[in-house]
Amino acid sequence: MAYAHPDVLVSTDWVAGHRADAGVRLIEVDVDTTAYDSGHIAGAVGWNWQSQLNDPVRRDIPDKKAFAKLLSDAGVTPKTTVVLYGDNNNWFAAFAFWVLQLYGHTSVKLMNGGRAKWVAEGRPLVTERANVRATNYPVPKKVNAAIRAKRPDVEKALKAKKIALVDVRSTPEFVGEIIAPPGMTETAQRAGHIPGAKNIPWSKAVATDGTFKPYDELVQLYKGAKVIDGKDEVIAYCRIGERSSHTWFALKYLLGVKKVRNYDGSWTEWGNLVGAPIAKGAE
Repeated sequence: MAYAHPDVLVSTDWVAGHRADAGVRLIEVDVDTTAYDSGHIAGAVGWNWQSQLNDPVRRDIPDKKAFAKLLSDAGVTPKTTVVLYGDNNNWFAAFAFWVLQLYGHTSVKLMNGGRAKWVAEGRPLVTERANVRATNYPVPKKVNAAIRAKRPDVEKALKAKKIALVDVRSTPEFVGEIIAPPGMTETAQRAGHIPGAKNIPWSKAVATDGTFKPYDELVQLYKGAKVIDGKDEVIAYCRIGERSSHTWFALKYLLGVKKVRNYDGSWTEWGNLVGAPIAKGAE
């Protein structure tokens, strides 16, 4: 069976053939820009997840004005189709996809397999930064709050027990053996997981080449763990919201789950809260 919304996922072949189309803006999103500077797809603008898709003071997504400036500087208009790809299996590209959807820019696509697949296929990279003409992207008037979970939403979900919580971190993080993967700076004071959460690491949703698994395999994965069981209301979280964006994308756009939210506060928020319930060990 085909994905619920196959139009939002494009292949490397599609990008190779359409990257220079009028009305298309290719953007590489990395945890830093070292990868982009070393070589990127011709015409791609580079976004730094740490400095451009996060407010460094508020530990939050960019506000409306910062979002409008980011898209203006990238040469994006409200009619532009944005095509995203990036490092780390598209974690940060998926996060950018989610932010764009939050602020109402819905014409967005994700390149399946990300930067790694493009490189593995021996496709060309360039080091010259894209020369784009800045636009005057309008400041968004609304935010699509239906796709974002904040701390009170998670607390309500714990009490009501009608919303599935899916923890997409690695099993060692989930059971409380480690607080964060080695080398990661964003962390919490305590280890473990939100009580009642199901652990389905994001990596189980992708094949060895980093592309998403077929529809039937994804359904089996999430139904088997009772994350989607007819109620189809899910909150995904990880450590900082980027891996859970990847799972949010799979659930919402590939499987068609209508009510799925990304808790971007994730473990760096929950694991630091005074009095927040935490569980350790297997489910």
